[in-house]
Amino acid sequence: MSAVNLKTTEQNTVSFSLAFAVTLFSMKAMIKKTLLTLALSLSPLLSAQPLQNPEQVATEVEQFLLSQASSYPGTASVHATPPAIRNQIQCEHLQPFLPSGMRLRSRMTVAVRCQAPQTWTLHVQAELSITGFYYISNRSIQVGETLSLDDLVAREGDLLRLAPNTITDPSLAIGYITTQRINTGNTIRSSALRDPQSIQRGQMVRTVARGIGFVATGEGQALQSGAPGSQIQVRASSGQVISGTVIDAQTVQILM
Repeated sequence: MSAVNLKTTEQNTVSFSLAFAVTLFSMKAMIKKTLLTLALSLSPLLSAQPLQNPEQVATEVEQFLLSQASSYPGTASVHATPPAIRNQIQCEHLQPFLPSGMRLRSRMTVAVRCQAPQTWTLHVQAELSITGFYYISNRSIQVGETLSLDDLVAREGDLLRLAPNTITDPSLAIGYITTQRINTGNTIRSSALRDPQSIQRGQMVRTVARGIGFVATGEGQALQSGAPGSQIQVRASSGQVISGTVIDAQTVQILM
């Protein structure tokens, strides 16, 4: 190849590269301009949507907790702190919720979910108290004693600050039998009591087997403790282990 032809080829290559670079630059500029135009056109639409009112979120949480507290025998008081709002737009329907199985506490975090028009979730800090009556022991009570009204003394306080299973209804303690020693001034807890109609493990019980057109009775030994309505296992006189429902302190019903 002559020098003239080689030089011409090199010039054509350079010209093509320059043309391609100019075209690519023009395309990038055009795309950038299009995106900028689109962003500017959407900006008024985005700015036109109002942000969520934090006071409304706090009010929804307070109403939710008051509803949850209605099952307690006392007067509830709640205060929720309005959350910080960043880019959460106004929600059509706020939905406060707690994790499954979570019990109420004096200080807690409540989640608030929004599904429309935009999905988002906020977490709200809340303080809750439920003022009501609970019961303490008027004397030292030994294991196996049956409680009477004279054994109980009512006290008023925040029920959420008490130990779990604290008795707030005296009818759930009077006539019940203690399974633990309760010292003077200690709170009465259901975990330290048993229903007088319950069956204790190891005791002899009467079994009643019911089927279509017949009823058969027998005896057996309770292999488990249980209150009326609960399921326990019983070893029958034949040695067979059967399951049944506690009826009272002496009877277990066997369904055939």
